[in-house]
Amino acid sequence: MTSDNDYAPNDGQPEEQTTPEAAEASAGKIAALEDEVAALNDRILRLAAELENTRRRADREKQDASRYAIASFARDLVNVADIFDRALQTLPPEGAEASPEALSSFAAGVRMTERSLVAALERHGVKKIDPKGEKFDPNLHQAVAQAPAAGVPAGHVAETAQTGFIIGDRVLRAAMVIVSTGEPAAASGAHVDTTA
Repeated sequence: MTSDNDYAPNDGQPEEQTTPEAAEASAGKIAALEDEVAALNDRILRLAAELENTRRRADREKQDASRYAIASFARDLVNVADIFDRALQTLPPEGAEASPEALSSFAAGVRMTERSLVAALERHGVKKIDPKGEKFDPNLHQAVAQAPAAGVPAGHVAETAQTGFIIGDRVLRAAMVIVSTGEPAAASGAHVDTTA
């Protein structure tokens, strides 16, 4: 008696006979393919590790850049602080009378500090906006009042109440301005010609 497993379906195809040479060739192909798979797997693992290292390095550089991005700007501000400190040293101690020479030296030191600060800001792309006499621009200016102004046409900045600052093409702080409404009206006591 035979079992169903003793007979394989033939489907009309002749059975292949495996020779020892064919089996050896197949084993060689299988071994070569396994070696190639192992090499590709190793390459994939190395690329994945390299990608992870690159990601970690980029994260570290990003953290360093955000932490130390203002180092150059801070160095410039430290110089401004030094100038301001020297200006303060020209003043007498608190409660003592300040001589005219001390006040003059202090004023000169404050002016020097302001020039140094503006120069430091400009080196880092921050520019001061003082739009007096310019046409009012709501993108750069904030109107705090409107008033008549002699010699200033309507819609132009008559006075700058507070300077503004821009960095590149972005406004850090809009300039606070008083906008002219045109020439002031004639004095109320002006002579009116009534002869006709």
